[in-house]
Amino acid sequence: MAWPALALNDWQPTYATLHRWTQMVGKIRLAAMPALNHSWHVTLYVTPRGLTTLAMPHASGAFQIDFDFVAHELRIGTDAGSVRALALRPRTVADFHAELMATLAAMDIAIRIDPRPCELADALPFDADEEHAHYDPDAARRCAEILVQADRVFTRFRTEFTGKCSPVHFFWGAFDLAVTRFSGRRAPLHPGGVPNLADRVVQEAYSHEVSSAGFWPGGGAVPYPAFYSYAYPEPPGFRVAPAGPAAAFYEPALGEFVLPYDAVRTAAAPDETLLEFLRATYRAAADLGRWDRAALERPPG
Repeated sequence: MAWPALALNDWQPTYATLHRWTQMVGKIRLAAMPALNHSWHVTLYVTPRGLTTLAMPHASGAFQIDFDFVAHELRIGTDAGSVRALALRPRTVADFHAELMATLAAMDIAIRIDPRPCELADALPFDADEEHAHYDPDAARRCAEILVQADRVFTRFRTEFTGKCSPVHFFWGAFDLAVTRFSGRRAPLHPGGVPNLADRVVQEAYSHEVSSAGFWPGGGAVPYPAFYSYAYPEPPGFRVAPAGPAAAFYEPALGEFVLPYDAVRTAAAPDETLLEFLRATYRAAADLGRWDRAALERPPG
């Protein structure tokens, strides 16, 4: 499968709507799952057709919610065999929220969520959001294809590390796919300050030193889809370290290395270009941060 084109300007209204839809589903997972370190219990996961919550406990059984960006529906299924589907189509966030919560109630799944978005400056509650109502099915499908490609390469990159490492998972707060490596040492207290996200959540997420990389559709200082990599805490010299591909650069406004998605998509060897970026920026974090690399790494694969 090719790495598809997806300029931010071409689908920004759909992206804004879909971001809020994924937050609703993510908040359902947050409400259903027992807490796990670094908020790993709230994330979604890539499937061949979109995103999934995986199985979540409910009463004496389990349920799962899947975004299918091929059939363009949101499916809710239970271990008892009940399945319901909501259409992914142009509709307001408020309308989507109302149908989703009503469908869960009709399936006897008792879930309450905070309707306020996280990590967005615009905290208009889902049940009052009549502003975001776009859905371009082709753009949503291409976004899903990018996530499949990124997940595949991130998973390969993950095999090179034997220390504590996150799954490859989708954080709906920022709408990014990420994988995070840990040095094993405690980190200084994070200052917090993420819009509409409690400081204690951010501080627990960054309780230990990390080198983290991921993909997101872009925005703000980087108005295009891109891969990113950062270290917390950022060691001296990190921002001027080699970042691999010529197109990669350090963005001070984000405190992250950035590799434009199009530089990967149009490369002769996209997988190797992305891996070069992931490996180079991790090496910078680990070497400058004095990680015990001999104890934390192994040969690829």
